[in-house]
Amino acid sequence: MKITPDIICHEFIGTEGKIAQSTHAGYLGISGKIVDETKNTFMIQHEGEMKRIVKDAAVFHFTFSDGAVVEISGKLLVGKPEDRLKKTVKRLW
Repeated sequence: MKITPDIICHEFIGTEGKIAQSTHAGYLGISGKIVDETKNTFMIQHEGEMKRIVKDAAVFHFTFSDGAVVEISGKLLVGKPEDRLKKTVKRLW
């Protein structure tokens, strides 16, 4: 997978995710498969339990099917998934 700025328009359900940084201490170290997404949260299956993670409070490491690991701030992912897929991305650099 080619990593470009429009990676934030990608579908994240089914990918492996890990919380790398968070303002909420209880989120640190949570990792697993993304099973659902809402406007403000991800549902991650972590050790057999479902954990709801607020996007705005975390920085995520996503592992895609080809092994690529991408770090994305949750603040960039806030919004309805179907609207985020349609969004155009301005270059950040």
